[in-house]
Amino acid sequence: MDLTINTTSLPHDDPEASLAFYRDLLGFEVRGDVGEGRMRWITVGPAGGPGPSILLAPPGADPGVTDSERRTIAEMMAKGTFGWILLATHQLDATFDKLRAGGAEVVQEPTEQPYGIRDCAFRDPAGNLIRIQQIR
Repeated sequence: MDLTINTTSLPHDDPEASLAFYRDLLGFEVRGDVGEGRMRWITVGPAGGPGPSILLAPPGADPGVTDSERRTIAEMMAKGTFGWILLATHQLDATFDKLRAGGAEVVQEPTEQPYGIRDCAFRDPAGNLIRIQQIR
C-alpha cells in the first residue's frame, strides 16, 4: 500500500476565532473555507506546502448525531477533552513565546519529558489540545 495522511479534523465552534488562531497566530495557510455562519468547514495547513491539512469542522454537524451526542460533544469541548493534535518544530521555545504572547491558553510550558521528547501544550479557541514537540 502507498498511503499518506491527507487531512485530520478538529472541531470548532467559532470560525473566526479558529482562523485567528490557526492562520494568524500559527501561520497556517487557509486551503479551503466552505459554508456560512458557524457552519463552516475550514481547511488549514503549513504555509507553502501540499502536506497534511487540518479540517476545522463544526462538531456534531452529521445528521446521524443525536441531540444527546451533540450535548456530550459540547461538554467535552468545554472541558478540552474532545480533540487534540500533535505538531512539531525545530524552534520550540520561539514558537512557545509567540503563541503565549499572542494570547493562546498555555497548558504546559516547554518541558523535557521522561519519555525522551521536549514539548509544550496550548488550547485552541475551541478547547482542543495542541501539543508541540521539538524536532531534534
